[in-house]
Amino acid sequence: MTTGRLLLGATPLGQPSDASPRLIDALAHADVVAAEDTRRVRTLSKALDVAITGRVISLFDRVEAARVDPLITALEAGATVLVVSDAGMPLISDPGYRLVAACVAAGLPLTCLPGPSAVMTALAVSGLPAEKFCFEGFAPRKKAARRAWLDSLADERRTCVFFESPRRLAACLHDAVDQLGGARRAAVCRELTKVHEEVVRGSLDELAAWADDGVLGEITVVLAGATPRADLPSLVARVEELVAEGARVKDACGEVAGANPGVRSRQLYDAVLRSRR
Repeated sequence: MTTGRLLLGATPLGQPSDASPRLIDALAHADVVAAEDTRRVRTLSKALDVAITGRVISLFDRVEAARVDPLITALEAGATVLVVSDAGMPLISDPGYRLVAACVAAGLPLTCLPGPSAVMTALAVSGLPAEKFCFEGFAPRKKAARRAWLDSLADERRTCVFFESPRRLAACLHDAVDQLGGARRAAVCRELTKVHEEVVRGSLDELAAWADDGVLGEITVVLAGATPRADLPSLVARVEELVAEGARVKDACGEVAGANPGVRSRQLYDAVLRSRR
């Protein structure tokens, strides 16, 4: 028996004309279209003037686990299954991974119909280095978790791309100022490829102030990598020199941190205290 094939189809971020010919063909001929939102895929097919002839089923986070076994059975029976998310590439902070993993484990063929990706689009227009980057998915919702996550990026040298809700963007950027320093460069990309596309570039201080007025739409943030820090023991030694000359520890840490981009006064203060134990 000939097995079917799993297709992972990248869908337009906002402009239907960005759909690839291969995606259009797959929408027209797939036996099953597994969509994050069935209404959106039908709206897309109408905009592309293509009739979906196969069965359309939902494949969002809460139902994906239950959908895997039936879809694997369909693939083993010879069906072509197309997976699409609301916009961009499936699996990238969107459903699809469980099905792909099950497909690989079962030795079933799968391929990708490449196309739009908010991650790559935002990186390209950010104006920040793109030779090396990391993708962090969605920023944590809760403040404590978000601040801990941002702190983990303090020494990340690669450009970082992540998604954020417009409702939480201002809070996230203010937390980034506290954890990473207000001078770190970033870009907020809003409504990429759509009519109201906007890319705002600047320091975290500037972007946090801008976001305080309220932001709407789909948000992708691109954060510059950390500037290499000076050797921490050397900075501690410099603080101790200033203290020996009469400066208060806190003031000395502020002066040394201010002269070394990427070094936070509080971090340096803690290092000085540890060195004295």
